[in-house]
Amino acid sequence: MEDPELLVLDEPMNGLDKDGVADMRKYLLDLKSQGKTVLIASHSAEDIDVLCDTVCVMDKDVLTVVR
Repeated sequence: MEDPELLVLDEPMNGLDKDGVADMRKYLLDLKSQGKTVLIASHSAEDIDVLCDTVCVMDKDVLTVVR
């Protein structure tokens, strides 16, 4: 990934150890501070709270904005 304008990730923290999670969060927050768009699919409420400005939930093919 050289300089993405849009990054789409599915469960990016899955399988990472504690240090890997911290590194990935730092990287994603850095992209955010640069104005990049990062779309994350995750079941981790902590990751969502730390990383996301807009949060949506999909249930039975219905997408709802939560935050």
